[in-house]
Amino acid sequence: MHNARRTLIFHAAFCMGLSLHAAEELRLPSTDVHYKQVSTYIEEKPVADYPHAPQDALEAFRDVKFAIRIHWGLYSVWGEGHESWPLLKYTDEKRQRYQELAKTWNPQAFDAEAWMRFFTRSGIRMFAFTTKHHDGFSLFDTQTRITQRIDWTAPGGPAIVPCNTAFSVMETPFHRDIVAELCSAAQRHAIRTILYYSHPDWYDADFRPYCFHPAATPAAQADPKRFGNTRPSKGFVAPELTADATARMIARHRMQVKELVTRYGFIDGICLDMWLGPDVWPALRETMLELRACAPKTLFRARGIGNYGDYYTPEGFVPGAKENTTMPWMVIYPLGKSFSYMTNDTFKGSAWIITNLVDTVAKGGNFMPAIGPDAEGRFAPEAVRQFEEAGDWLAVNGEAIYATRPRSGDHWQEGANIRFTRSKDGRTIYVLCLAWPGETLTITSVQPTAGTTIYLLGAPDPLPWRYETHAQTRLAITLPKSYQDPAQRPCTTAWAFKITAVDDAH
Repeated sequence: MHNARRTLIFHAAFCMGLSLHAAEELRLPSTDVHYKQVSTYIEEKPVADYPHAPQDALEAFRDVKFAIRIHWGLYSVWGEGHESWPLLKYTDEKRQRYQELAKTWNPQAFDAEAWMRFFTRSGIRMFAFTTKHHDGFSLFDTQTRITQRIDWTAPGGPAIVPCNTAFSVMETPFHRDIVAELCSAAQRHAIRTILYYSHPDWYDADFRPYCFHPAATPAAQADPKRFGNTRPSKGFVAPELTADATARMIARHRMQVKELVTRYGFIDGICLDMWLGPDVWPALRETMLELRACAPKTLFRARGIGNYGDYYTPEGFVPGAKENTTMPWMVIYPLGKSFSYMTNDTFKGSAWIITNLVDTVAKGGNFMPAIGPDAEGRFAPEAVRQFEEAGDWLAVNGEAIYATRPRSGDHWQEGANIRFTRSKDGRTIYVLCLAWPGETLTITSVQPTAGTTIYLLGAPDPLPWRYETHAQTRLAITLPKSYQDPAQRPCTTAWAFKITAVDDAH
């Protein structure tokens, strides 16, 4: 009775903690590198009439745990990797050839249903897809128009020329709305959707010279930070941006994101990337207010909008400890050398996926490794194999990953090889061992009760345990001799133990 009462008190306190958390304001960690780019001009606290995504949407995001990131675009044709970033280093002639790849874009192997079946086999609960990267090529049927572009091989050198184009997939030989097909397939497969969208646009000359645009201006060269551009172009210097061009930029940016959140069913998240600059922040803030009005439950990544964002993404690393923030977070990390397709790429392996997934989830985040299809829309077979092996592991151990929460404080780990997660009600603790523990698994931070049961996920029988309080207080779990044979274990990379009916204050 005493133990039951203690458990009840803990459960009530835990639920109270959730209520308090719901009232907390979302704040980026001050160490986030992308936040540092905008924190000098975006107010730390959003304006009073700006609401973040509601608590149920934030909780649904936290439940995901395992996701996949897909970068695809014109850059996939040449297979150089690193999305559209190489464009900044190209010669003028190569930049022109790059832009003209849109004239032949025709990925005949693309199959949205096949992608979703692959995601499902891999245990993926959410995917992010690039609707438009920095190069400005839209993979959706945008109704917006570009009226000025750069002709990189104009007589006498690069020049801004008039145009009337969407610069989108609908003007290519493929002529299919890829985003529409993916969103529809994802909804049929109950896979959550994030649509990536780049603030800067290196094709539309109205976006010059913001955020590394390859066309500089005299003002940007004199004061780069005003345009969020820490590395202004040393090549083509274009005329200054007019007030009309700035207005067109803001209007097109706003319209495109509105298209994404209103035309493809419910979108769980918009993955904004990079930033613009302080002089247009008031207009971008108005964009966020309008977007929130038409997409109240969609989460927006914080890049370029500071604490107006709902989640953020440590990139290319797993934080060493739990993040000091109330904002949901998701690690994004390429499985290969690049986020996008690279010829002859090498991949880190399914064990890398699993161990980083476990480590991230124990600290309270989601894990989103990334791959990119080739120009035809096919994923590298080795990358597919590694994701599917992770899916096999999740088929056994997913209970310890999906919809779990971290333990409080520093109790997400013991030593180098033990990680913890817990059920939302705090009554079940999962112990995830990154190395096989041998004949006895000992834990010092979990207190069992008389009714505690312990299982190795994927195995049928409960495990014997004892709670030692003499020299050191610890829970000792005895592992059968048969499990010392690796072939007799339910998986090969990491092992999850389920401990139910615990008194856990962590």
